[in-house]
Amino acid sequence: MPCIEDALKAAITELQSSGSESPSLDAAVLLCHVLDKPRSYLLTWPDRLLTAEQYQAFQAVLARRTAGEPVAYITGEREFWSLPLKVSPSTLIPRPDTERLVELALDKAPSVPASILDLGTGTGAIALALASELPDCQVVGVDIRTEARQLATENAQNLHLTNTRFLNGSWFDPIEGGTKFALIVSNPPYIDKHDPHLSQGDVRFEPVSALVAEEKGLADIRHIATLARGYLQQSGWLLFEHGYEQGEAVRELMKELGYQHVTTEQDYAGNDRVTLGQLK
Repeated sequence: MPCIEDALKAAITELQSSGSESPSLDAAVLLCHVLDKPRSYLLTWPDRLLTAEQYQAFQAVLARRTAGEPVAYITGEREFWSLPLKVSPSTLIPRPDTERLVELALDKAPSVPASILDLGTGTGAIALALASELPDCQVVGVDIRTEARQLATENAQNLHLTNTRFLNGSWFDPIEGGTKFALIVSNPPYIDKHDPHLSQGDVRFEPVSALVAEEKGLADIRHIATLARGYLQQSGWLLFEHGYEQGEAVRELMKELGYQHVTTEQDYAGNDRVTLGQLK
């Protein structure tokens, strides 16, 4: 059997050939997953031989990755906002760009205890990040998929975050009438159904219902922005993550609905990513 160093080198070569954008990272994460060891273990014991069982298991997960399956679905975990989250094929994989939405929401969060709503919560990543930073606030997450709500609830329990709760339903449907929120955040489906990116990379394995929206990707954003006016408290903020080419369209949509101070902020790569507006 090969040693850790040789197994990693061979895996990196194989992943490069399959088109992985991060072959070294993928190989290391997958081997750590198989060995149930931290990344430091690979660096400390490069000459340690793998057992036959370990090598076979590594080859199995490597084959899944070279076929295009996302690493997060293989390992069942992804870190977001420094929080380890369980993920599954029933939810989107939390991405670093979405942390920009969390940053902006924290900037608009009131300094007093308040209620926050996360629509289309998936793994609960956004809701849990906000709950971890705002322990005096109550954060509600909603998702139409039962599996997603269960996963978000499990993540909250694992992180010992008790100021969250997750509901099952379509957008505002499970929210009791008359409930008001200081912040409403959402990373809704915003990709046009004809977008060629849907057949590329990790997205191929993610749930289409969490990715695609009508009206060139704007239908769900319009629906949420329209109804949110009945659920935001006075001076409350609505924040959306959206596609890098949708900033202008989302700004116009929100302005037409009466939101004030509407602005679009960029992600870490300098692309339009989050649009926000205030209800006066």
